[in-house]
Amino acid sequence: MCNSDHEHTECHAHTHEHEHGGHSHVHTHADGTVHSHSHAAASSPEEALALLTYMLSHNRHHAEELHDLGHCFDEVVSDLIHQAVDKLGESNDLIEQALSLIKNA
Repeated sequence: MCNSDHEHTECHAHTHEHEHGGHSHVHTHADGTVHSHSHAAASSPEEALALLTYMLSHNRHHAEELHDLGHCFDEVVSDLIHQAVDKLGESNDLIEQALSLIKNA
C-alpha cells in the first residue's frame, strides 16, 4: 500500500503473461489472487462482439489499476502515468463508439 496525498491511496502489484494468436493471459495480484483468460480467435461476428465487449471492460479495469498505481510515485512520474491513463480512456472511448455502431447496425 502506498501513502499519498491523493484521493486514492491503495497500490498493488499486477503482472501479466501474454500469448498472442490464441490470446491467453494470466494476472497475478499482490494479494495472491491469480486469474487467467484464454480466447481463441473469434469464429463469428457474435463472438467477435462478445470478445470486444469483454476487452473494453478489461481495458477499463487496467486503466483504473494504473491510475491507482500512479499515486505510488513522485509527482512527475504520477503525472506521466495519469496522462497515459487519460490516453487509454480516449482509446477505450473509441472502442465503445465502435461497439455502439456494431450494436446499432
